[in-house]
Amino acid sequence: MSMDAADAAARRDDLLSALEVIEEQPLAERAAAYTALHDDLARRLESGPREQHA
Repeated sequence: MSMDAADAAARRDDLLSALEVIEEQPLAERAAAYTALHDDLARRLESGPREQHA
């Protein structure tokens, strides 16, 4: 497995673990946790590399 594939698999596993933890929480706490997760993922996407269009 390449480093990129291993990194992607690790990130996927981290996300699945976070989702499992969130799902075990009471509904009100789940909503706040999903909001925090959404905000974190949005920040990561915004800070990622940009594709250059020619």
